[in-house]
Amino acid sequence: HFSPMDCYRHLMDNSPLALAYDGGDVKTWQTKLRKKLKTLMGYDRIVKAPRVDLNVRSLWKREHKLGTIEKIVFTAEPCADVCAYVCLPKNSTPPYTWFVCLQGHSTGMHNSIAVAADDETKTINIPGDRDFGLGCMERGVAAICIEQRGFGYRRWPGSTPEGYDPTNCKYSAMHALQLGRTLIAERVFDVDRTIDYLYTRDDVDRKRLGVMGNSGGGTTSVFSAALLPRVKLAMPSSYFCTFRDSIMAVPHCMCNFIPDMQNYAEMSDIMGLFAPRPVVVVAGKDDQIFPLSAVRKSFKKLKAIYTAAGAADRCQLVVGHEGHRFYAKPGWAKMLKQIEKI
Repeated sequence: HFSPMDCYRHLMDNSPLALAYDGGDVKTWQTKLRKKLKTLMGYDRIVKAPRVDLNVRSLWKREHKLGTIEKIVFTAEPCADVCAYVCLPKNSTPPYTWFVCLQGHSTGMHNSIAVAADDETKTINIPGDRDFGLGCMERGVAAICIEQRGFGYRRWPGSTPEGYDPTNCKYSAMHALQLGRTLIAERVFDVDRTIDYLYTRDDVDRKRLGVMGNSGGGTTSVFSAALLPRVKLAMPSSYFCTFRDSIMAVPHCMCNFIPDMQNYAEMSDIMGLFAPRPVVVVAGKDDQIFPLSAVRKSFKKLKAIYTAAGAADRCQLVVGHEGHRFYAKPGWAKMLKQIEKI
């Protein structure tokens, strides 16, 4: 057994998940796992510091055929600014349903409103329904599309803006670990600070505030849903699976890893921390890095948690006909039905 993978598979096969849901009271279990998860992620280390002023700055505001789009910057923590597009739909009235929209490994948040990274006045075609902001606006939903740490404007110094540079996450993730954090925790904290910003507005329906994203955006969506009580809706895409059959089986970016996670819980347990709030899981039939067979296996366990929480109907799965991408039409069809019930 010269391959390190042989040892790791052996460890996974012979190490029980200490805090996986195995029946009983869901709320009691959630309290235990959520506390442990915050520690494993280094999230508790981030949130113990006093929150700085958001210091919101508007960079520009433009009319769009679907409504208005404003580009803003706000401060998440010292020396960590977040840029975002605030998208307000013209075919609905406030207070709006809002979604925090998260791009995955890509050139950045500009994809959410289908403009060029180097010229925001130039529209471009975005494959895989990843123009999340416009997709929200089309459906009368407001969106705030933030730049995740390691992508786009927030890429690692010296990395190139053209295409996706893997060093964006590699060095960010390693530096976070050296400081007792994880990049996932930092990205979740940015979502929480985004919600702080939304709570300063008078056009937000706080009972209808969600997170959504594809791939690396799906990752942040799952962990934000698990840890942030102000998130009321979740639509993770091309991420929800099992850790064992995805990031522990196929080469993935370093930003996906949380120390000691595999000894405590699987992905179904993490998403189960969101119960009984509505979740629509989106997956691709031919996704090679988050295989559908494992998605279905994990979703079955998630459904059991939601059933135990008395909310089986709030846990939905959408399977698209292609691979690793978002599927807006079927995903939103199920999510809008969930929103209508709130």
